[in-house]
Amino acid sequence: MTVRRLLALPLVAWALGFIWFAIALPQPLPLSQTDAIVVPTGSGGRIQRGLEMLQTGAAQQMLVTGVDAAVQPDEFVKEFEVPQRVMDCCVTLGFSALDTRGNARETAQWLEEREYNSLRLVTADWHMRRAALELQDQLPDDISVIHDAVRSQPSLGTLFVEYHKLIAVWLLQALG
Repeated sequence: MTVRRLLALPLVAWALGFIWFAIALPQPLPLSQTDAIVVPTGSGGRIQRGLEMLQTGAAQQMLVTGVDAAVQPDEFVKEFEVPQRVMDCCVTLGFSALDTRGNARETAQWLEEREYNSLRLVTADWHMRRAALELQDQLPDDISVIHDAVRSQPSLGTLFVEYHKLIAVWLLQALG
C-alpha cells in the first residue's frame, strides 16, 4: 500500500499542476512604464499588442525577437501597419533566435547593449510562464520584468505540450 501511495504522489502533483496551468493562464496588464518591450514571434496578437503598448507610451523601444531571416523590415512595416517613423526610431527586429531559449538570449544581449533595467514581456498566455522562466535565467537579477499576456484560445494539446516544456525547463534550471 505504501508503494502505491509513493507512486501516486507524483501523478497527483502532475495532474494538479496541469489543472492550475490550464485554468490560471496569465492575463494582459494595464498600461505601465518600462524601458523596453520584448515580443517573441509566434501566435497571433503578440506583435500587435507590443506595438499598441509602444505607441501608447509604455516604453521607448521594442524588440521583436525570433524574426525569420527572410523577413525584410519593409514587409514587417506593411504587415503590421507600423508607421515608418515608429519603425525607424523604436522597433528592432531580432533575427538570431530560433526558439524560446534563443529569444531569451537575444533579449538579454539587446537589453545589455542598451543598459535597460526594465521590460514588458508580451507573449501568448499559454507561453508566458516558460518564456518568463527562460528569460529570468538569462537576465541579471536587477532587471525588472512584467508579464503582459496576450489572451488566446489554446487547444488542450497546446496546453499539454507547453506544460511539459515548462516542467522540462524548470527541471533543467533546477539541476543546473
